[in-house]
Amino acid sequence: MLGQRRTLTELATPATQGKAQWDLIVIGGGITGAGVMLEAARRGQRVLLLEQTDFAWGTSSRSSKMVHGGLRYIAQGDIALTRHSLLERERLLNELPGLVERATYLFPLRKGVFPGRWPMKAVLWLYDFLAGIRDHRYLNKAQLLERVPGLRDQDLTGAMCYTDALTDDCRLVMRTLLEGARHGGVAQNYARVVQAERSEKGEQGFSVTVEDRVSGELSTLKATAVVSATGAWADRFSGTEARVRPLRGSHLFIDPAVLPVNDCLTVMHPEDGRPVFVFPWEGVTCVGTTDLDHPQDMDIEAAASDREVVYLLKLINTQFPGRNVTREHIYSTIAGVRPVIASGKGVDPSKERRDHAVWGENGIVTVSGGKLTTFRLIALDALLATGLIDDKEHRRSQKSKARGFEPIENAPEAVEAFLHADQTNPAFIEWILAHESVVHLDDLMLRRTRLGLLKPAAGIAVLATLRAQIQQALGWDDTRWDKELIRYRQIHQRYYGVPTPAGAAAEPNVSAEIREKQAG
Repeated sequence: MLGQRRTLTELATPATQGKAQWDLIVIGGGITGAGVMLEAARRGQRVLLLEQTDFAWGTSSRSSKMVHGGLRYIAQGDIALTRHSLLERERLLNELPGLVERATYLFPLRKGVFPGRWPMKAVLWLYDFLAGIRDHRYLNKAQLLERVPGLRDQDLTGAMCYTDALTDDCRLVMRTLLEGARHGGVAQNYARVVQAERSEKGEQGFSVTVEDRVSGELSTLKATAVVSATGAWADRFSGTEARVRPLRGSHLFIDPAVLPVNDCLTVMHPEDGRPVFVFPWEGVTCVGTTDLDHPQDMDIEAAASDREVVYLLKLINTQFPGRNVTREHIYSTIAGVRPVIASGKGVDPSKERRDHAVWGENGIVTVSGGKLTTFRLIALDALLATGLIDDKEHRRSQKSKARGFEPIENAPEAVEAFLHADQTNPAFIEWILAHESVVHLDDLMLRRTRLGLLKPAAGIAVLATLRAQIQQALGWDDTRWDKELIRYRQIHQRYYGVPTPAGAAAEPNVSAEIREKQAG
């Protein structure tokens, strides 16, 4: 298990004479970094993962929650990416039931709107063929409206029905880290890499200077290889010219009583024709995503803008004209920054390819881009680039059908089957506090659980019932509790709440003080 955080002194202890302390240091605690840690640890490597804030703090807790092949990649001609994604989807469905779950998707068809029934049928035939399943069919208008009451019926002719998968992206990261820890890997959150460079002459490997953002301790660790899996932060350590185009995607979490859906819908936005998802997720209705360039400071949490909220509300009320969904029905928002490898052609954000890239400079391997679904394959590419595996092992592992995850003994059911779990269950909360390196209240409410997204008013009422258990498990006195509660409220309001409407009182600037609060 991950357990409680270690000191930097403890992280420096594995050194043996003539060897670096670690075979591999991974920078970045999102899904790609977690995948690299797991694949290295599985092969017996001494691997340490370092995350500057909390695990899955960035893009990997703010995605569209989908483990899918990507229908649009077929339209873009990227058959290989689609096939790899679909095969990995099937693997995760088999190995992590209850955390990755097959879901029904509906693509409504309207008269005179491309694509129509037959083009979609052809694409879905290929989609299923690549996945090795047959799982699509046509629904007529009556069948569709029976499944999706309230959907605008003007020009509606029916829908194509198929399946993909949903997950909790943050819990998938945590589950991958837990699996890596079981194989001997070590992961540390709130540990910022200040510098990574080749060791001095006469020494092999790399010197990695690390700041513990809880204690303030500074130390230098030694590693044979370094992988930077920092996503949208990749250009910071790459040592090369910038390659990442940060693109922001935002989602709304809406009261399901106002916008009830049972299936995942892909509907077209009336302004630009972009596909947007409306789907059920952990008891609420999720709507997204947007696709905008994100030029803001990457060290400040991304937040949904008023423009994005207006855009998504327009989509909802156009597609469901009788629901009258307003800002008051939004429980929370999230905004994630996708690390898209820039084409350099200045194309529309939605037309950039979603491939990953692996490159190196001065021995440090950088990996960025790609999809949540293919994190295992991306991790193998990164390990190949470090030399920790060779071409033969890389090819064998890509095609291997060996299980990547095994059930964790003595863990509460929610650890494995999170999608339908009671996230307030005392046994589950006890497990999280004991085994998942919780440092701050927002770690628990926004990432270990999703209570801060799924409950009205940031889940403050739930926190009141959990207070005694949290304080006892983490050793917090009342002063620390009050400080953490203020911190959590500020973070939720600024980065997960509903932004101020245009023309209303301006939001205060994000100050250095708030940035410091995030770091703890």
